[in-house]
Amino acid sequence: MMGNYKIYPNKLSGEVKIPPSKSMAHRAVICAALGDGMSKVTNIDYSDDIVATIEAMSALGAKITKKENYLEVYGIKSPENIKANELKNERIIDCNESGSTLRFLVPIAALFDGINRFVGRGNLGKRPLDTYYNIFDEQNIKYTYEEGILDLKTEGKLKAGEFKIKGNISSQFITGLLFTLPLLDGDSKIIITTEMESKGYIDLTLSAMKDFDIEIINNNYKEFTIKGNQNYKSKDYRVEGDYSQAAFFFCADALSNDVILNDLKLDSLQGDKEVIDILTRMGLKISNKNSGLVGNVRGELKATVIDGSQCPDIIPVVSLVAALSEGTTEIINAGRLRIKECDRLAAVTSELSKLGAKITEKEDGLIIEGVKKLKGGVEVWSHKDHRIAMTIAIASTMCKKPIILKGYECVSKSYPQFWEDFKNVGGVFDEWNVGE
Repeated sequence: MMGNYKIYPNKLSGEVKIPPSKSMAHRAVICAALGDGMSKVTNIDYSDDIVATIEAMSALGAKITKKENYLEVYGIKSPENIKANELKNERIIDCNESGSTLRFLVPIAALFDGINRFVGRGNLGKRPLDTYYNIFDEQNIKYTYEEGILDLKTEGKLKAGEFKIKGNISSQFITGLLFTLPLLDGDSKIIITTEMESKGYIDLTLSAMKDFDIEIINNNYKEFTIKGNQNYKSKDYRVEGDYSQAAFFFCADALSNDVILNDLKLDSLQGDKEVIDILTRMGLKISNKNSGLVGNVRGELKATVIDGSQCPDIIPVVSLVAALSEGTTEIINAGRLRIKECDRLAAVTSELSKLGAKITEKEDGLIIEGVKKLKGGVEVWSHKDHRIAMTIAIASTMCKKPIILKGYECVSKSYPQFWEDFKNVGGVFDEWNVGE
């Protein structure tokens, strides 16, 4: 059953504690779960994607206990867990709808003997995995998969060596290998054969691994030198606030709302921190207020060119700001948005156009002509995509009339608290039955 909200135009004002970074939480859970003892991972939010990674690492043999907002993790390399793992001959790894979980864990699972079966839902079976299949072919690792749905079986252990990977595919493949190769018997190298996209995500991976005592030499993103036989050292780790979720409230501030954002690191390595640069170019000034960050606009927002290659997740909501900026904004290098939870370029074009935006869709981007105001008064659909649903919520603050959002519950994928936070800063909405 799809839930529907009627959202009324209203200005937002107040403070939001930005949820922990999903990107850093995935990485912290994995590093702790590969550890040699007990780690405590604090400031954690149990979104669907993070739960998928917790359960997947548990399937590989880590013992993970969920407390209210922290995790207790006994790593796979803890003496008491090593024995138990060796006895398992088949594991089912349920990735739900999390592309990160799937791509991070395929090589990690190949650390162990026996059969690994990866299953999942939604569009996950459409996410390409050819990069790994090529490695499996080279190393004689057996695998079978179903076309279009996720049901992948692998059998065989990964061996150290040289791995040639394109830099213009998802950085998730490179991250998966970076996690795994230090644990192999022997040294390895990852050689990047084209210009590297999504460098920010690789920085996050390397920074989390370093915190857990794993050393990797990054030669200008062209190759990574990885010593084998390393150990993840267990430790206490706090997950920082998430810029991809903060983006919704920074964009709200750009649209004349007044939301203070708490729990963000200004020196964060997250690629989605790019939202600050983009909005600053468009005319937002960000300052400190009550130990948080707030954005103010003086005068008109100005159009700009936005490169989506390094920060695909924030493109839906910055497209909304572009739709209300003076001039024509171009979003380029954003083709990867077509294979996210939905085709985000098509979804943004379709739903924001219904609200009165002027957007032209291109193969790998958007051309957005600014308008003064959105009209609202229509039904829009989330496309079952958390980032589209949250973008529409922020759009409601600039509409003349209420809007009906179909499928609001998908925010649980990354930001389960979103509607509560939206309400606390002045968002007004109620359940709505769409006539059959």
